[in-house]
Amino acid sequence: MGLKGDVPWPIVAVELWQTQVAFAIGLLGIYGGWKGTISKMTGFYDLAGAVKHLIYGIVVGMILAIFVDRMILSSVILSYLNIFGAFTVAILIAAAESAFVLFLLSRSRTTSLRASPPFGWALGLGIGSMQACVLIFRLFDEELAYSDYSGVNSISLVLAIVIALCSCLGHALLACWQGAELLETNRFRPYVMSTVYRGALTVCLVLSLFSPFTLIAVLPGLALTWGKAQSIWLPSGMTPAAKQAYRRTTRQSGRHKEASDSRIRGEYIDSDE
Repeated sequence: MGLKGDVPWPIVAVELWQTQVAFAIGLLGIYGGWKGTISKMTGFYDLAGAVKHLIYGIVVGMILAIFVDRMILSSVILSYLNIFGAFTVAILIAAAESAFVLFLLSRSRTTSLRASPPFGWALGLGIGSMQACVLIFRLFDEELAYSDYSGVNSISLVLAIVIALCSCLGHALLACWQGAELLETNRFRPYVMSTVYRGALTVCLVLSLFSPFTLIAVLPGLALTWGKAQSIWLPSGMTPAAKQAYRRTTRQSGRHKEASDSRIRGEYIDSDE
């Protein structure tokens, strides 16, 4: 097999509306990650700082996504790299990302607020969304070589949504964990481990364009760490009293939603009768 139509890289057979859909799906992961976590922490952390870190993540995430696109995806398609070479390059890109996360979350202003975990979560959402946008853009390219799922169709749309969620949540969980470990003055070990995990996540996301089943390796990790992030990592910077209030608020909001969903609604009455 070769490139479809033997067109040299980069191949761009994506219309403007397809590009817009690709980036909309990629940014959708930010909404999911923000709505389920950061929005619940209003009053407990500086949300303006979280928004600022989200913007940092979007800017740097686009730069990292370009490296992933040019150094990994294109090299795999053109047979310049095998799976081991791709993982090596992914580790180098992941090391740069981990270093950036460490630098940003360890600044004195952030550590003094003990806001490294939620700021890390927002930062990871931005980085992951941009990487997802570029990968989905490539997925929608009908001329993408070796892929039976390229173009805009029902299968590629579902795959794009899964890629966006895996990328955003994967990067957010790793950055959040790094932030939580910073509060315990642990830097080197989280840096090394998060680099390896980020490299593996990047390779799985790139390969999912050709074999979606590679995402099966990602989903269990997200499921296992989600609960720990919500219950331990994100509130780790709070005082004991704030943690208690946060958990109480979370439980109450859950009960209020359940009561709202289960209540019996009355019938509208015409006031003219």
